[in-house]
Amino acid sequence: MGHTTNPGIDIGISETDRKNIAQGLNKLLADTAQLYIKTHSFHWNVEGPMFQTLHLMFETHYNELWLATDLIAERIRSLGFPVRATYSELAKLSTIPESPGVPAATDMVKLLVEGHQAASRTARKVFTVAEKADDQSTVDVLTQRLQI
Repeated sequence: MGHTTNPGIDIGISETDRKNIAQGLNKLLADTAQLYIKTHSFHWNVEGPMFQTLHLMFETHYNELWLATDLIAERIRSLGFPVRATYSELAKLSTIPESPGVPAATDMVKLLVEGHQAASRTARKVFTVAEKADDQSTVDVLTQRLQI
């Protein structure tokens, strides 16, 4: 039995606004999950003279991204909507392309910078919707993500 929306939720945000915010957060979740997977893969596969530095940095980043997925997903649920988190749904929703193969260390960094920039753009789109709906809790989550 799957989760459905909860029409009984009355937190001062209309169902339409909650739905739009949840949809945007699902896109941010997809971008964050894609960044997590890419960063973890790069952590495992980085080589060369920058190995130690990048290996440790990637580990710090993927741990932070993993925690962020939970924060975003829990906000979606608190708005009364299910989290769309199968691999196929995440891939469809993410604005960040996969990085097949094993890029060179400097290319890994470039790809992750591009991915974080894409996630920031996604967060900003949701931010606008959440702000207009007076959804301070989502705005707080998004502000935290943008700062990181």
